[in-house]
Amino acid sequence: SGKGTQAERLAPRLRLMPIATGNLFREAVKAGTPLGREAKAIMDRGELAPDGITIALVEEKLDELAAQQALGEGARGALFDGFPRTIAQAEALETALARRGQRVDAVVVIDVPRQQLIERLAGRRVCASCGLVYHVAFNPPKRVGICDVCGGELVQRADDTPEAVARRLDTYDAVTAPLLDFYAQRGVLTHVDGDRPIEEVTEAIAAAADRAVADGQRAG
Repeated sequence: SGKGTQAERLAPRLRLMPIATGNLFREAVKAGTPLGREAKAIMDRGELAPDGITIALVEEKLDELAAQQALGEGARGALFDGFPRTIAQAEALETALARRGQRVDAVVVIDVPRQQLIERLAGRRVCASCGLVYHVAFNPPKRVGICDVCGGELVQRADDTPEAVARRLDTYDAVTAPLLDFYAQRGVLTHVDGDRPIEEVTEAIAAAADRAVADGQRAG
């Protein structure tokens, strides 16, 4: 749906720290931290990382943000990209934020028709070095196959083929879609039409975020 692209555009504009769990895993593995070594062992076995490790990595990032804020620096909050993905992760995030006297202010769902999603993801390319995401049609690099930022090679992920994307969407419907009710019940869910130009989607999400912050301030 373009959530990664929108996160890159919106994080600096809204003064939020972007937190994408995929990047957290890559950073932890590269740094060789205890969590990173544990995550690498799991991924080397071809298994999915359990929620406990995912939440622990997110909490490390939240601690980093809090340390920056204590010095009067850094972002004013966090922008989660593709997390949480399950009810269990959402509940764990709520608990982690509550311990910090914080909460989720807004959850934005970028709505895109299923066939559009399949076509979009089939055109996605990812930098093998830094993880930056491009699209051959909607967000191409300046040089074909080369990352604008680090010069790394752009590759198509194995799970971005049309067949793999269809399977991933089936998994989303079964596992992640229930989060919509979870956050709707908490009054923080907003739908944005993602079948529009990138700039229009950015403006719609920014407006939704501004409304959520204003509503939160009025509520207390």
